[in-house]
Parts: sequence; structure tokens; C-alpha cells
Amino acid sequence: MTQQQVHIALLGNPNSGKSSLFNVLTGLKQKVGNFPGVTVDKKSGHTKISATISANIIDLPGTYSLYPRRADEWVAYNVLMNPGSAVKPELYVLIVDASNLKRNLLFASQVIDLKKPVVIALTMMDIAAKKGLTIDVKGLERELGVPVIPVNPRKEKGIHELKKAIEQTAKQLYQPPARNFIQSGHLTSGAIEDMKKTIPGISDYAAVHYLIHHESFALEDSIQETIEDIEKKHHFNHTKVQAEEITQRYSHIRHIMQQTVVEADPREKQLKTDRLDRILLHRVWGYLILMGVLTILFQSIFWLAQYPMDAIEWIFGEMSSWLAGILPQNWFGDLIVNGLVAGLGGIIVFIPQIAILFGLITILEDTGYMARISFLTDKMMRKVGLNGKSVMPMISSFACAVPAIMSTRNIENKKERLLTIMVAPLMSCSARLPVYIILISLVIPNTFYWGFISLHGLVMTGLYLLGIVMALIVAYVMKWFIRIKEKSFFILELPVYRAPRWKNVLVVMVEKAKIFVMEAGKIILVISLILWALSTYGPPKRMEAIKTNYALLATENPDNMEEIKESERTELLENSFVGILGKAIEPAIKPLGYDWKIGIALITSFAAREVFVGTMATIYSVGSDADENDLTLREKMKAATWPDGQKIYTLATGVSLMVFYVFAMQCMSTLAIVKRETRSWKWPMIQFLYMTGLAYILSLLAYNLFK
Repeated sequence: MTQQQVHIALLGNPNSGKSSLFNVLTGLKQKVGNFPGVTVDKKSGHTKISATISANIIDLPGTYSLYPRRADEWVAYNVLMNPGSAVKPELYVLIVDASNLKRNLLFASQVIDLKKPVVIALTMMDIAAKKGLTIDVKGLERELGVPVIPVNPRKEKGIHELKKAIEQTAKQLYQPPARNFIQSGHLTSGAIEDMKKTIPGISDYAAVHYLIHHESFALEDSIQETIEDIEKKHHFNHTKVQAEEITQRYSHIRHIMQQTVVEADPREKQLKTDRLDRILLHRVWGYLILMGVLTILFQSIFWLAQYPMDAIEWIFGEMSSWLAGILPQNWFGDLIVNGLVAGLGGIIVFIPQIAILFGLITILEDTGYMARISFLTDKMMRKVGLNGKSVMPMISSFACAVPAIMSTRNIENKKERLLTIMVAPLMSCSARLPVYIILISLVIPNTFYWGFISLHGLVMTGLYLLGIVMALIVAYVMKWFIRIKEKSFFILELPVYRAPRWKNVLVVMVEKAKIFVMEAGKIILVISLILWALSTYGPPKRMEAIKTNYALLATENPDNMEEIKESERTELLENSFVGILGKAIEPAIKPLGYDWKIGIALITSFAAREVFVGTMATIYSVGSDADENDLTLREKMKAATWPDGQKIYTLATGVSLMVFYVFAMQCMSTLAIVKRETRSWKWPMIQFLYMTGLAYILSLLAYNLFK
């Protein structure tokens, strides 16, 4: 049986349940790209609607009305209007939040008046019921003239009925309503008639939008000139038309609400959300609770991940010892044990922390608390030149700065957007987490206060707060140099509190761990293998001379074979290609307490910060003998000494290195995305220079303070 392929676009207000419905319809069969010509993300996926219809679903960015302001709203607008758009859906699923019906119906009525094939998915019916709202779904369907299907994506309810309505609409069993939602003739009938003659086939309401936004559409020059003539002929006033339209729409929406919605006395029931917000958004308690939430977040990374992390380290230690015993003692065996296995161990040991961090962040988002963080911090953000909309990209930077910087497109104010881009990488991303964990466990005592508060967790919290504080300071300084004068407004819809979707949390944890292994892991593994080669080989004459010298020493001092072998391994490593490079940069980093091995890790981690751990794993493995293969990386680093016998990883060195990684711009991907978003190399270069300068100066101060 031949299946009909239908292209469907999901539309709706932000926080209306659109993403949840998209996830339910497509499952994990999704891909992320970019809309043609812009940098806004495009999520698409496939689903089976019926035995005869399959669909490619595109999740359009959330928008409040058909008068766009942000880049992502323009994407949805251009797809709807279709003037040269590369994305051309045949059918639209319009998500409407039943608990905020009046506001959602504004956008819904605009889309319906475009005379596109539309099916409405009515979400949040359970929240509406808690608010005391009773909605006559059939009456709402009759008033709007399009199918209205109640759905609950979180519980996968109503999905079958929605697919049935999509199938019937695709087969043209439902037709767009003949009547308009508003009286177009009252706006400017003559201009609309002339516009419909110029572009045949468009609706009355689409004609209004061509008159208002034709300069932004990809139309031929002759058509653009004709539209300009129509505007002049009929004295078309954009502002007056838009204002009259919105007035008419809300008048009709009030009528629909009276006909289809029964609202209980608001004094009868107070929502749990309102009661919680009185505490969580309190001017004093709100900030204390936020600090407590962040502290618990980072404490949990250590509490929950300790045992799986120890188990992974033990497994790789045993594997290295076993392989060292069965593989030939040549370059191939060394490559497998000290290159491949050491590199893999440096990746996999941090999977528990990565998964737990993303799982906890997903819980905060699912419950609705993440939006409250934006609200709480808006006042503070404004003092440094930002606003509450900057908070979400900055919080997202705790996961990764790349998507966080891309999400700044939601900030309309150019100055605030640029400031947010410039400071977002100061948030400690998940790539820094492996570095923090290994250094904290190396130099910070594993002390507990009151039996349950870990010093490790407190230091981790401090590192994250250090990045936040510095981001605010840098934003405050930069706002005086970025001379863009625009007023900004922060309007935020606070979602209701809900229980987290544990299945969704688990999926996110697995997916993020998989991305870490497959994306960061590939980089770490490749660099580990390259480092193994550079650490194993050096200038042939120099390496041969060292081997000859130690062979002679071994014959002359047979009783000191262990010491001679240890000295030979050390000298061979120092004279390898990587050792020569490390020794060359050591004078510049020695004031920070770093030796040449740390210097090599600083260089390689410019590819990605988490490469630091893989680099150390490879370098310390190459420089060790077979008996040390079962030692963990932390044990090898703890035993490392300077030539005079002093420990390298003291408290001062460890703190200095942690401070360096809090501030240093060591991520090529972030620099690339900043260039793409700002369309200039000027800002990424400024970012690289100021962050590297901060890292060096503050880590130098930290080293001397703790020395």
C-alpha cells in the first residue's frame, strides 16, 4: 500500500506543550538542523499518522502572534506566509494551552484566518481544571471552525484522536472555515481586494500581512512596487490596521470564552503554584532557596556518582593490568594499554557525573523552577546591563556554551544579547566537570560537615559561583564599552509547577551521556592516540643516545635496575616530541605552579576542555611501567613530583588550575559559534583575550595565596 507523505508544522505559544507533543509524535526519530538562511534551530522528525499516511513533522519556534519581533518568531512567520520559504507544510497542528485560552486564541485565530489546513491540539486541560475552568470542546470547535482535540502529551492521551483528525484534514474532509475571525472590510477593504488581484489565492488576512511586511518577503521587484502603489492609493496605515485588528480579535475571543468556558469563582480555589510562588519568589527566602538548590545540585554530583565512578576506575585498572600481562611488550601492546585503554578510561569514568548533572537540570526545567530562576535574577541582571532573558542562556551554559549562545536569539535587545554572548562561556560547562572532579579529589580533603555536607561539593559550588560572579562583573564593565542604546522589557510567563517526567529525565541522562561519549569521546580518543605517539617517540638520535646510555648504566649497576629503568622512562618522556614542547612552555606556566605535563594538557584542551583528563591519562600512562597500570589516574597524579622531590599537585597548584579552567576560553567550538552569531571575528577574539588574561592573572593570585 502506497503511503501519502504529509509535511506538518507544529505551531503554538511558548510553554504551551508544543515540544512535549513533538517528542511524543516523533519519539527519538528526530534530527536538528537550521532553517535555511538563518541560525535558528530546526527540529524535525517522522511519524506514522495512519496506515495510509506518514508525516514529516517540523517543530516551529514558539510565537505569541503573527507580528514577529525575534529571529525565531520570524522563522515561524515566514513558514506560515510562505513567500519563498524553503519549508512548505501542507498542514498545521496548532497547540493551544487550555489554561491560558484567551491569550492562546489570539495567535490561533490569526493562523485560522490565513485559511490554512489546521488542527488544534488543546493541551493543559488538567491545569485548566485545577484553575476551575470547564471548557466545552465541541462548542470551541464549532466557534473556531476547525477540529479541536484535547491532548495530554505527558501522559500520551488523545494522540490517537489527534492523528485521526490530522488524517481527515489531510484527506480534505475538514475545510478551512469560510468566515473570517475579524471583519477585514472594516480594516481596509479596497487595499485587500487589490492585493488579492496582485497575488491570487491568498486570504483576506494574508493580504493584510503582505501589505504590512512585504519588504521582508522574497518577492519580485515588480510585485514589491505594485504593493507600494496599493499602500499609497488606499492610504494604508500599518499601525492603525494592526491596532484595530487586535481589538476586534479580543472582542471575538471574549465572545467565544463566554460561549464555551465556565470559570469558577477564583476565591474558591487557590492554586498550589500561587502558594509555592509566595515562598520561592520571596525577595529574601527566594534567593536563599535558590542557593540551597544549587548547593544540593553540586553535592549530589559527588554523592550519587562516587560508587559508579570508583567501579569504572577499578574496571579499567584491572583491564590495563590484564592486557599488559597478555599483550606483547612492544609498541602495539603499549599503544593498546597506554594509548587506547587509558584514553577510554579518561572518557568513561566521568559518565556518571555528566548524566547526573543533566538529569538534575532536566528535573528543574520539568518542575517549572528554572523559569523562576530567571524571574528571581532579573533585577540583579539589569544592574549589570542584562535582563532576565539572559538567565536562561547563562544557565544553559552550565551544560554547554554552544547551544546557550545560540539561544540568545530570543533576546531582542542587541546590547543585552551581545553582553550575554560575551559572558556565557564564564559559566562552568559540563566539559569542565571532569577537570574539577579530578582536581578536587586530588587536593581537597574528603571532609564532611554535620555528617552529610561534603567539602568536595562545597568547593564545586564555589567554582560555579565564581564563574557566575565574574560573568556579572565582566558584563557590568563591558556595558560601558558596547554603545547600543535600546530599551528592553522582560516579560516572562511562569509555568505551573508539575511533577517531573521521570521517563523524560532518564532519556535525557542517557542521551547526554551518549553525546559526551560519542562527540567529546571521539576528540579525547583521537588526541589520546596522537599524544601516545608524540610521548613515545622523539628525535631519533636523542632517543637512541638515551637508550644507549642507560643500557650501559644497567650493565655497570645490575643491582639498581629498577631505579635505572625509572630514570630511563622519565628521561625518554621528557625528550619525546611532547616533552620538548612541554619544556618549551614550562617557563611561562611555572609561576602558576604547573609543570610541563600540565602545560601539554592546557594546549590539547583548547580542542575541548575535557581533553585535559584524557591528556593526563595518556602522559602518565606512557611514563609508567607495567606494575603501575592498575593505578588510577588520580593515584599517578598524586605521586607526581618535581625534580627536587616536591609534590606537583599541592593545594596551591590544584586551586590555581581549577581557577584557570573556570575562566580560560578553551573551546574552539564556542569561539566558532560566537563568530557565527556576531558575524565578526572581532568579538570572539576579544572574548579569547580577556578570558585567557583573566585565567592567567587570577590563577597566579590563587597559587600565591594558597602556597
